[in-house]
Amino acid sequence: MRLPHPVRHAARPLALAALCATGFVAGACGSSGAKSTTTSGPDAAVLVALAAGASPSRTDASGVEWLCRPGAAGDPCSADLTTTVLPASGVPTVQRASVPADPPIDCFYVYPTVSLQSGVNATLHVDPAETSVARIQASRFSQVCKVYAPMYRQITVKGLGAGARTAVAAVAAYAGVQSAWKDYLANYNHGRGVIVIGHSQGAGMLISLLKRQVDTDPTQRKLLVSAMLLGGNVTVPTGQTVGGSFRHIPACTANSQVGCVIAYSSFDQAPPPDSLFARPGLGVSNLSAGTSVVGLQVLCTNPADLAGNSVTPLSPYFPTRSLITGLGGLAGLTPPALPTPWVTEPQLYTGQCLSQGGATWLQVSAPITPVDSRQIVNQTLGATWGLHLVDVNIALGDLVAVARTEATAYAHRG
Repeated sequence: MRLPHPVRHAARPLALAALCATGFVAGACGSSGAKSTTTSGPDAAVLVALAAGASPSRTDASGVEWLCRPGAAGDPCSADLTTTVLPASGVPTVQRASVPADPPIDCFYVYPTVSLQSGVNATLHVDPAETSVARIQASRFSQVCKVYAPMYRQITVKGLGAGARTAVAAVAAYAGVQSAWKDYLANYNHGRGVIVIGHSQGAGMLISLLKRQVDTDPTQRKLLVSAMLLGGNVTVPTGQTVGGSFRHIPACTANSQVGCVIAYSSFDQAPPPDSLFARPGLGVSNLSAGTSVVGLQVLCTNPADLAGNSVTPLSPYFPTRSLITGLGGLAGLTPPALPTPWVTEPQLYTGQCLSQGGATWLQVSAPITPVDSRQIVNQTLGATWGLHLVDVNIALGDLVAVARTEATAYAHRG
């Protein structure tokens, strides 16, 4: 869609206003935010979004484009959840999920680095990669919550590969997430509890959002059912459950605890010294300005065993061939050709939080027996990445189960 010349110029001061509002930038901002603009208001915000590639059918009056929004046509977070259960031996069965018409809480999901566009920051055009990853990571939470997921100008795969983890690129990405959060609170939340969910770059954006908008605001903290921030390097003081990334949001240590954070990075062996995950101040930490390392460790909370540190069976849910369009394989898996969009493999993986040599991670193991022919995930991107590509799916059943218990606890909190 080609917009008239004046609208394209109007986007520049509005973008500056958005960046000043994030708190990431100064200098170009006066004491009241951005310098004066010539165009403002909701209509201008919509035009700015459309100029950045947003779809008119997905963009609301605040200029936020929603990848997932309850009731929207083609919502990828409201997908078929029918699952084939593959046992180690014996006959597969089919598992069907129940999705309530009006779940008691909301979820606010921010997707990981998936954009294959050529720029450093993606446009707001919805590509198959965003639709696919929302189905793969977020749609199963529809059993528990209404899922909202904004499009944002994330740093692309190419941008990260070129080392473009710059403040300017991160600000452009974060500005969209913060605008969407404020839009969600003002127009969609209606006082409901909310779980925030993010992976990789999405987790980094949400760490920044929680620091700036929620951690310091008791009113917003009261709405927080939990934060599931996977592969994003949330930090805590060594041996503690609160501090580091957040002052007031502790680690979840029980399924019924609310207002807390679940975080981990998954590996099948100890992370190397230059790992992008599981070590404070390295790799993905740059996306949330998490450069501090002294006295800190990366948080690991095992969603299958929040109360302890035992070796516990994980409940994975992976997409089959029909669901994975736009993303390719996940961690070396060839998606099976099954009649259902999902597959789960009970009693295949175990998880345990481990700490060693300055790293803290979710150790994923697969004690295969001779009769078990099921596929095993592996480190397709190398040891520095570990099992990052499947951080969500390796324990997706456990995460949804925790969300369900938390939703009940939140409804009955004092």
